[in-house]
Amino acid sequence: MANFDVFNGDADGIISLVQLRRAEPRKAELITGRKRDIKLLSRVKAKAGDHLTVLDISMRSNSDDLRRILGAGASVFYVDHHNAGDIQDHSGLEAVIDTSPEMCTAMLVDDCLMGAYRAWAVTAAFGDNFPKLAEAKAEGLDLPLTRLARLGMLVNYNGYGGSEADLLYHPAKLYRQLAPFDTPMEFLAENGDVFTKLDECYNSDFAQAEKAEILDQSSNGIVLGLPDAAGSRRISGVFGNQLAQDNKTRAHAILTAQEGGYLVSIRAPISNRAGADDLALQFETGGGRSAAAGVNHLPAADLPRFIQAFRSAFRS
Repeated sequence: MANFDVFNGDADGIISLVQLRRAEPRKAELITGRKRDIKLLSRVKAKAGDHLTVLDISMRSNSDDLRRILGAGASVFYVDHHNAGDIQDHSGLEAVIDTSPEMCTAMLVDDCLMGAYRAWAVTAAFGDNFPKLAEAKAEGLDLPLTRLARLGMLVNYNGYGGSEADLLYHPAKLYRQLAPFDTPMEFLAENGDVFTKLDECYNSDFAQAEKAEILDQSSNGIVLGLPDAAGSRRISGVFGNQLAQDNKTRAHAILTAQEGGYLVSIRAPISNRAGADDLALQFETGGGRSAAAGVNHLPAADLPRFIQAFRSAFRS
């Protein structure tokens, strides 16, 4: 029998697994990658008796491989908040799915564990751009929220890139850095060098992102373009998160140039966290959740269509 831990390479995926493995230590093969690598179940060759823990990747995008894995006789514990499509009815599947606009996977795990590692869940919620959720769950606890918010954001930032070569730490490696600690405060006390490296690179990349080109702008949204560079690919998602927090009634799309087109990050307005996934799914490589979604490759010829669809999606 083999165990597989399959998780998104962003803050929500990594920290969800940190919580589970603090509560239930288990040797497992780690299956992860950069944030956009969401069809992770395709990498799992499961057999009867194997067990998978799957965290923070769309069930909709992995439905065929999930069916294959369940058909092979493996069991699956699946926790996620992305657009799930039709949830499969199978005795080997335990699914905790909540696509509410104000929910993240780490908080679903926190509920399963009855708050045993709440400081980690709060950190993940900050990283996944849910500060109100993080603050609500931290109420009554003596937590250094500013520091946890920064850590969550940096772990999230690390997951973005056009390829794993763009990342500062492979998500599996970063998970292993976090996993030995019951709280993020303990991690920060022991691994300040990891935090410092991420922080310094983030500051440099963000400074360049602030020079983004305006590709389209209306009263309801803005589409920005970043150049083809590793720093652009790293910063695109968290740059969109920050813009969304700074302009809560406006939708945002960050288009990072890549060969033949763009890597797209979409953020619905904070005031109405809906429509991002519906917009992304209009394009071949799109996916995500209602508040935040993306397109892995938007052909350059489709830019006018995307801009029109963006305007339509977030029309007041």
